[in-house]
Amino acid sequence: MHRSYLFAPGHDAKLLDRVFTAGADAVMLDLEDAVPPDAKAAARQMVAEALAERPAWVRINALRSGLAAADVDVVAPIAAGLRLPKVESAEDVQWVVDRCEADSPPLICAIESARGLLAAQEIAAVEGVRHLSLGGVDLRRDLKTGDGDLPMLHARSHLVVVSSAAGLAPPIDSVYAHLADEAGLRAQCELSRSLGFFGKSAIHPRQLPVVHSVFTPSAEEVAWAREVIAAFTAARGGAARLGSGEFVDRPVADRARALLGLAERHEAATA
Repeated sequence: MHRSYLFAPGHDAKLLDRVFTAGADAVMLDLEDAVPPDAKAAARQMVAEALAERPAWVRINALRSGLAAADVDVVAPIAAGLRLPKVESAEDVQWVVDRCEADSPPLICAIESARGLLAAQEIAAVEGVRHLSLGGVDLRRDLKTGDGDLPMLHARSHLVVVSSAAGLAPPIDSVYAHLADEAGLRAQCELSRSLGFFGKSAIHPRQLPVVHSVFTPSAEEVAWAREVIAAFTAARGGAARLGSGEFVDRPVADRARALLGLAERHEAATA
């Protein structure tokens, strides 16, 4: 699982080069909102050329459109995966899968509307979907809510429940649009992780250190997980109690193992 997905517009040659060395876990090359209408074809070709040299995800254009069809035909065979914008039905996702035929890459489905939120369970069930992702800016606009994290609390929790029920990896959190507000970014990351999200979309490299720090298991978390596993093992799979007084049973031990596995994967990736 990636901690960060850093966006770069597909028509900007300078950013297309810089994004790969900015330090993100994954790169997201954009053919949709960040690209002007008259630059769509050029962006598609530039992204294809970038993908021939380095791996990246690609956000395609509006589903079932001619632009999206051309995007899928050109970039799907060589992209690390596709991000599908404004998904509102299982049929939206299946349209992409069918167009890819037997070579569909992993899919991230962005939930950015009330319709998409209500259909999230069916969307998550389509074969090939790896993650759901919250598109908070568009969802707030569609729901006519205010700013802040409270209006998105139900949406975030719903995507976590749906993802878990479908056997998907945790959902990915939305971008944080206020570049100068590091405290706000950290608070949103911590809330999202506490709800069951893992990873966050980013719009600028300066956001990556905060995102990575929140979504990387801390030394305290790793120490807790090791203590849990040791106590559970000593109790031969029975109930145990930590020195802090915390009760440990199998679900707690399973959570500790998952946390240690996550920490080990990130340690191996940065070694």
